[in-house]
Amino acid sequence: MRLRSVELEVPDRESAVRFFVDTWGLLDAGTRNGIAYLRGTEDIPYIVSIARAAEPAVAAITFSGSEPELQRIRKRASAAGAPLGPVRDFDEPGGGSGFHVVAPEGHVFRFVTENKRVKRLRADGNRPLQATHVVLNARDREACSRFAVGVLGFRLSDRTGFMNFVRCDRVHHAIAYAQGDNSLLNHIAFEMTDIDAVMRGIGRLKDAGFETFWGPGRHGPGNNVFAYFVAPFGAAIEYTAEVQRVSNAYRTGTPEDWKWPPNRGDHWGVSPRNTAALARAEREFRFRPLAAVSHA
Repeated sequence: MRLRSVELEVPDRESAVRFFVDTWGLLDAGTRNGIAYLRGTEDIPYIVSIARAAEPAVAAITFSGSEPELQRIRKRASAAGAPLGPVRDFDEPGGGSGFHVVAPEGHVFRFVTENKRVKRLRADGNRPLQATHVVLNARDREACSRFAVGVLGFRLSDRTGFMNFVRCDRVHHAIAYAQGDNSLLNHIAFEMTDIDAVMRGIGRLKDAGFETFWGPGRHGPGNNVFAYFVAPFGAAIEYTAEVQRVSNAYRTGTPEDWKWPPNRGDHWGVSPRNTAALARAEREFRFRPLAAVSHA
C-alpha cells in the first residue's frame, strides 16, 4: 500500500494547473473528462488531479495497493459500518478499480489497484518525486487514528501533543491528524530529492512571489526537512525531503518524546511560523461529501 494522489477541486482549474506545472514543478499527465492530472518523477501515474468546481474541495485522498489489500480494507470497513462507495473502474492515468471509504469525520479515502505503473523519470532537483503525506485537521484525532489503524490497516508511528502520525508503508507517515476545530485539509506534502532541492524550491517560489509561511526547518516526527507555502488557489502545500523510513520495529513515539524548548517547534528553530497564513489556508478545502455510498 502507498499514498498515490490527492484529488482536488477548485473554481479556476487552469490557473491551478499552471501554478503546479510552471512554478511548483509537476508534470502534465494528461486531461480526461475535464480533470487535469499531474505527476512527479516517481513511478506513479499521477499525484494530483484537479477538477473544476464552484468551491474548493478535496474529492479524495487516494492510496494504491494490491487486490487482496483492498479486499481486506473493504471487509473491515463494512464490518465497522463505515460508508462505502461501490467498487468500480476508474478512467484515469494508471486505470485500475477500487472504492471510496468515508472516515469518521468525513475524510474521504479512495483505494485503487493500478493496472500498470508508469516509467520512473530521471530525478530532477526542481521537481517533486511524489506526494509523501497529507495532514488533516480533526476534532478527535484519536478516533481518526483508531479508524486508520483498525479499519484501513495503517500503523501509528508517533503521537505528539497535538498531532498523530500514521503510515501505510515504510514512509514515516502517509497521513497525520492535527487536533483542531474542523475536519478540513491542513496541507499536502511533496517529497523532493534532497535538502538542496527544498532550498532551491524556496528560492524559485520566492522569485515567483510566494514566501514561506514556515521553513526551512526540520521536523521531529519523520525527521523531514520542510518549507510551507500557500498556493494561489488557497491550499497549504509543502516541499519536504529526507522523510524517515521506518520498519515494523519502530517504537511509537509519545508526546514526552517530542518536547521543544520555549519558542521552538522544530529541530532547527530558525524559521518563525506564520500561524495566521496557515489558519486561512486550513479553512479553504473541505472534503466533498461522497454521493453514492452504502452503510453496510
